[in-house]
Amino acid sequence: QVQLVESGGGLVQAGGSLRLSCAASGRTFSMYNMAWFRQAPGKEREFVAAIRWIADTTDYADSVKGRFTISRDNAENTVYLQMNSLKSEDTAVYYCAADYSRWPLRNDYGIDYWGKGTLVTVSS
Repeated sequence: QVQLVESGGGLVQAGGSLRLSCAASGRTFSMYNMAWFRQAPGKEREFVAAIRWIADTTDYADSVKGRFTISRDNAENTVYLQMNSLKSEDTAVYYCAADYSRWPLRNDYGIDYWGKGTLVTVSS
């Protein structure tokens, strides 16, 4: 069992930065592939970024490539999403996700564990 708790969301002006954190419980966190998804008002949830359990491989949606960076600290059971050059279209609830075996992790169907989300609002 893995529990995920996101933090770091808030209100930021366009062009600004935020760093989201996802704290995980469970001794086997380091063995899970981790991802961030987001859901904007009135839209479906979409993939943002993912990182393999050994952190040797990352994957990004085209819309955030070059602006967002996903990383993890297995000793701290935490995954991060550094978001720079934020745009109004980045406004969404951001969810942390964990899956033991799947890679790539772009499809949100059937993922093992989800956090409850943290709201990011980018004002233009």
